[in-house]
Amino acid sequence: MSATPPRTMFCWRKHRGNPKPVWEEIPVPEPGPTEVLVKMLASGVCRSDHSLLTIEQQTGWFQEKFTLGHEGCGRIVKFGPQITNSVLKIGDVVALHAVPGCGESACSECSRDLSQICEKGHHSGIGQDGFYASYAVVDICGIVPVPEGVTPAEAAVATDAVTTAYHAIHRRGEVKKSETVFLFGLGGLGFNALQIVHAIGARVIISDIKEESLNQARKLGIPDKDIVPIGHSPQEFVKERQILIDTVLDFVGTHQTFEDAQHIVRRGGKLLCIGSLNTENTIHMKIGTRKRLSYIFSYGGQVQDLKLVLDLIAKGAIRPQVTTGKLEDFPKVLRGLEEGTVTGRVALLHD
Repeated sequence: MSATPPRTMFCWRKHRGNPKPVWEEIPVPEPGPTEVLVKMLASGVCRSDHSLLTIEQQTGWFQEKFTLGHEGCGRIVKFGPQITNSVLKIGDVVALHAVPGCGESACSECSRDLSQICEKGHHSGIGQDGFYASYAVVDICGIVPVPEGVTPAEAAVATDAVTTAYHAIHRRGEVKKSETVFLFGLGGLGFNALQIVHAIGARVIISDIKEESLNQARKLGIPDKDIVPIGHSPQEFVKERQILIDTVLDFVGTHQTFEDAQHIVRRGGKLLCIGSLNTENTIHMKIGTRKRLSYIFSYGGQVQDLKLVLDLIAKGAIRPQVTTGKLEDFPKVLRGLEEGTVTGRVALLHD
């Protein structure tokens, strides 16, 4: 590993007004007072990268040009001047949390333990420079050491694809072992969610449109009696078997899954909304009121979630479904995600 980074690097960038990623040479960043410079090892690709490229009406912090990529793992090469007592050292492999928050006591979000929706802190790859580059800077508060036994590819996708699922299930949905859960979608987040719920010990009923994904669930030990056959109505499946669903985890978010969720959940149950393939869905007020349902939305995760997730991966309780490619492959991988030809998550490896 070179002690001195190069002066410039190539990276995938978003230019406002251009819906296609731009392969561009820019200067290697210098870490600020409390930032860490890392040499990237792996960067995860997410479906939301497509939205970041194509939706121009974004929030105020979005820059005219920025480096994409919000899932990352790298090796520390330099500390900012105010970092003097960190337990981390040069050469450590670390996972990078894209939105650790500003941490200020006066921040409306960070002061309420909502760092992932803080608007003041840096948003790596989400309107501001991220991880589809050879080098990146992240505030020290967003750095988590990667345990032994966890690959850079696994650590990269853990920062979002696993952490988002963990935060939704444990912190927002508070899923318990005694519950019966219905899970819509075994994609990049949903398959990780299945493993998290399985590790809790709750019974989980699964619905997906790909037989390959259902077969992966079977390999985890999910019995056929808890798998909705492709083409079978989830509402009919639950009704025929008289299953009482305590919590629905919707990692899809289409009109159909949201509709089904409200009908299949039991009285007093919870609907946990994470997927948003359809950006507007209908809440049936009569159903929600009469069944006294809780509609819960979840977004992202937090640094403490990432630490717990990495430990679970190291122990083998979770194994992210991840394949690898090269940084140059980003446009092709993103097209595959949009076309539904990619199973699980893809991490782009850096030279």
